Amino acid sequence: MSDAEWALVRDLLPVPGWLAGRGGRPEGYCHRQMIDAVRYLVDNGIKWRAMPSDFPPWPRVYSFFARWREAGLVAELHDRLREAVRQAEGRRPEPSAAVVDSQSVKADTTVTLASQGYDAGKKINGRKRHLLTDTLGLLLAVLVTPASATDRDAARILLPAAKKHLRRLTRVWADGGYTGHLTD
Repeated sequence: MSDAEWALVRDLLPVPGWLAGRGGRPEGYCHRQMIDAVRYLVDNGIKWRAMPSDFPPWPRVYSFFARWREAGLVAELHDRLREAVRQAEGRRPEPSAAVVDSQSVKADTTVTLASQGYDAGKKINGRKRHLLTDTLGLLLAVLVTPASATDRDAARILLPAAKKHLRRLTRVWADGGYTGHLTD
């Protein structure tokens, strides 16, 4: 992470309890190192145990990430970054319009049979990821289903869940796979 990126992200992070006077002991590694390690893991698609020695030990990085994920801080950081990008583009922080679409992806042999299916239209055995993005292409919500799930049925789960967090969302563009009872 460059110094410029860190300057933007640092202010969006929560203040550790020990720095805010809420008690606890100081953390052994700085947040920048931990975020760099998680970004490296995601970017390269490696396993936690394959974390290079340039980063803190993988159990510490995983513990950091898991603690933040469970507290909702990863999603909160994502939302804050999205809002900052939208404001830099001259938009309001929360979108009023979005685009929904899906993509079928082949499943690896390690994926359980219960979480995969067959998409007959695309002839793919695997999973389907349903994405809701704003008009800038920034991620708003994700739902992963077996590939056999129809776009329409998945959208009936994805859209109400997104609406709870995105109150201004009033218009959603979708392709022909979403026609039928969903349009009402």
